[in-house]
Amino acid sequence: MSDGDHTIHHEQGPTRGRYFIRLAPGAEAEMTYSKTGDGPMIIDHTGVPPEFEGRGIALKLVKASIADAREQGFKITPVCPYVVVQFRRHPEWRDLLA
Repeated sequence: MSDGDHTIHHEQGPTRGRYFIRLAPGAEAEMTYSKTGDGPMIIDHTGVPPEFEGRGIALKLVKASIADAREQGFKITPVCPYVVVQFRRHPEWRDLLA
């Protein structure tokens, strides 16, 4: 998945996963979640290295999960404070809240 400036990668296991962007050697931005079966994606952490903050990188990760939720038909439970705020700022995502 690419947003033009960054390639967004998605890794997932049976109960945990993450979206991430490789920013530089040894530097990644990531958003982690847990998910079991048909339950909601519980986003629990978003992190961007300090030298890359303020560039909208974390929001790109959240938007990737939003796109997947719409495409695959699952809901999201935001636990990470950053993601909670983004859901408040984007009322068009309200239908995806678990």
